[in-house]
Amino acid sequence: MTTFDERESGFEAKYAHDEEMQFRAQARANKLLGLWAAALLGKSGDDAAAYAASVVKADFEEAGHEDVYRKVAGDLGDKATEAEIRAKIVQTMAEAKAQLMKEV
Repeated sequence: MTTFDERESGFEAKYAHDEEMQFRAQARANKLLGLWAAALLGKSGDDAAAYAASVVKADFEEAGHEDVYRKVAGDLGDKATEAEIRAKIVQTMAEAKAQLMKEV
């Protein structure tokens, strides 16, 4: 194997790792957002966990955060404003990344 091939393999491995970490961070952020929304809806325990799982599943509808935003905003109604939900999306992503970095 040449040096070029080794470098290429290294870059491919790093890319795959980075993509996996981004996916895990997004899923965890969606779960945290779901738990926050569940609390606003008065859910706790298994109900809150099930709701958080439904938020994670909502992210598979389309690329980006809009599918998650629509789900949470639709479920919360007037319990949270658009700005509050969008700010929480940003906050939970930062929190999820920090949690994953501590685990690595």
